[in-house]
Amino acid sequence: MTHRDPPGILAPHIPADAYHRAQATGQPIVMVVNDTGIPWRRCLYPLAIAGAVVIGGWGLVAALAWLLDIAAHTATVIAGAAGPIGVGGITLKLTRSKG
Repeated sequence: MTHRDPPGILAPHIPADAYHRAQATGQPIVMVVNDTGIPWRRCLYPLAIAGAVVIGGWGLVAALAWLLDIAAHTATVIAGAAGPIGVGGITLKLTRSKG
């Protein structure tokens, strides 16, 4: 006849007879838990990819800002060299005169 304890009283990985024998003799029960903590190798690849995306995005923003700055300087130089622009009797002066 086998004796079975109700579920929830004993841990499922400790056999009941070993538990009762340890209680009767006073021997300590050693429970080994295989817990490695956070699996860093599994988390490392997504973090590396996300970091590369963020750095690439900031690089793209910096490149666009630099291109807009260069375009604005170029437009200013061209407008200063061209002088006033007139179409149909309406004259538009793009830059201020220096004098």
